[in-house]
Amino acid sequence: MSIRRLPEHLVNRIAAGEVVERPASALKELVENAIDASARRIAVRLSNGGLDGIEVSDDGCGMSRADMALALERHATSKLPDDAIEMVSTLGFRGEALPSIASVARMSIESRPDGAEGWQRVVDNGALLSEGPAAIPRGTRIKVEQLFARVPARRKFLRSARSEYAACLDVVRRLAMARPDIAFSLEHDGRRALGVQADEGREDRVAALTDRALADNHVVIDLIRDGTALTGVAGLPTYNRGVADHQFLFVNGRPVRDRLLVGAVRAAYADMLARDRHPVVALFLDMPPGEVDVNVHPAKTEVRFREPALIRGMIVSGIRRALDDAGFRSVQRADPAGLGAWRAEPVSPTPIGTMPIFDAAGQTAILLDRAPNYQSVADRRPSFLTPPPMARAETAEQAPPEAQSFPLGVARGQVAKTYIVAEAEDGLVLVDQHAAHERLVLERIRRAMDGAGVPSQALLLPEVVELDEPACDRLEARIAELSEFGLELERFGPAAMLVRATPAMLGAGDVQGLVNDLADDLAAYDSALSLKERLDHVAATMACHGSVRAGRVLSVTEMNALLREMEVTPRSGQCNHGRPTWVKLGHADIEKLFGRK
Repeated sequence: MSIRRLPEHLVNRIAAGEVVERPASALKELVENAIDASARRIAVRLSNGGLDGIEVSDDGCGMSRADMALALERHATSKLPDDAIEMVSTLGFRGEALPSIASVARMSIESRPDGAEGWQRVVDNGALLSEGPAAIPRGTRIKVEQLFARVPARRKFLRSARSEYAACLDVVRRLAMARPDIAFSLEHDGRRALGVQADEGREDRVAALTDRALADNHVVIDLIRDGTALTGVAGLPTYNRGVADHQFLFVNGRPVRDRLLVGAVRAAYADMLARDRHPVVALFLDMPPGEVDVNVHPAKTEVRFREPALIRGMIVSGIRRALDDAGFRSVQRADPAGLGAWRAEPVSPTPIGTMPIFDAAGQTAILLDRAPNYQSVADRRPSFLTPPPMARAETAEQAPPEAQSFPLGVARGQVAKTYIVAEAEDGLVLVDQHAAHERLVLERIRRAMDGAGVPSQALLLPEVVELDEPACDRLEARIAELSEFGLELERFGPAAMLVRATPAMLGAGDVQGLVNDLADDLAAYDSALSLKERLDHVAATMACHGSVRAGRVLSVTEMNALLREMEVTPRSGQCNHGRPTWVKLGHADIEKLFGRK
């Protein structure tokens, strides 16, 4: 078969296959053109998820009649004044979007620049249908209809209208997040789905486009290194999602889905989130154009960095530093589902003043001379006798400290031998003692590793732990690393390990369980993780075994000591698995429970 030059209409359709995969792809190109035209207001209208129609209007610089004709030719653009493509600063620059879309749909372009008349041009699947004057304010309006109507092979691979609409909404949300100086609106089938005003603060714009609760549950990222700036917001580890759709990453104002950046975000939250949970972040990287190549993907959604190690290090250290500064913060809102589970006690039909346990003066009738024991009172009202509660409090031998002096308050008691109840100045604090202490022990281990190492405590009698042979092989290969954590192991035959010492800070724990869990962790992650990540897993496993267990009775002094250490320990607001270590019921929440508000 001889080589032939492809016709223009086929070339445009091939280019459309690279640039226009679905309605969201076409919408992205049109909105980016509006942003590059210095628009201050961009309005998007969709019909049937973009399958039947897409309309983008802006108040940008507009196009003249001659520029409009040239814009529909391939590789014609106003965004590259010279040949320095590596210095491009606009979102678009290839000049392929408009002719590619027009080759697979019916496109109508109306535009008017300052000081000139408006002009319209209609193209149907690559063929010019009409052109002429148009009454339009300054700016541009583009309508795309019947996308892929004449390309059934592409049309049948599109998803449902609901799925395509979700993809279009995500595109507009990301572009709007990148430019808080521009007003965006989105209507779908006549219903307003998104609207943000111009000149918003970046944090306000991110919260408006994700979740309003993020405004109270985030930390601010601000880091500059070697001419590269990293800014944005990162959600607290306890404010997470089950999917990674709430990670918004931008490079020089361009939304990207880069594996390097996603991996860096994951590494920053590595020991603070469970593996099936994902953080909520919006990160903005600004760097000289020459330090990043944006011309590596047809849709410009991937980039390549000149110094990838620098970028990864900035993201990891920037997020961790901000979370460290957050200290013991956890999600600040009360869970509506949890508050809804509280139920009011049914009101007794008997007036309180006529109850047999009260006398006529309203004082209690439980007196030594009138009621020699409590059983006689309970006999009068059977419902008054209830099982003993699973809670405890101690009689204060000294005056309790003032709650106003401490962010997490002062301990008042313990519930179910698991949860510490503390009173703070602005509400009631509940602490999961095991989860909180687990995080504290992990941070102690890390500090010790950064110093002289974790001190060990020799066992009076070495303990033998029986395992299968592959597990023993994995532990034997990591004996040197484990010894840095204070755990001294020796091989004891083909299917056993001898434990001679354990980390001193873990106390008298379950040696068998610790070694078994370490063997399981090495089996699951050993080959897939770097040395540092493996050490983090070892430290987390040891911390879990060395922490205060649920079901252990704590004295008030021990509870207060735990609260004080949480207040000065970084990342103590969540355990090693990403769950919150404490929650707060504010005074307003408590008043709602009792019907006072």
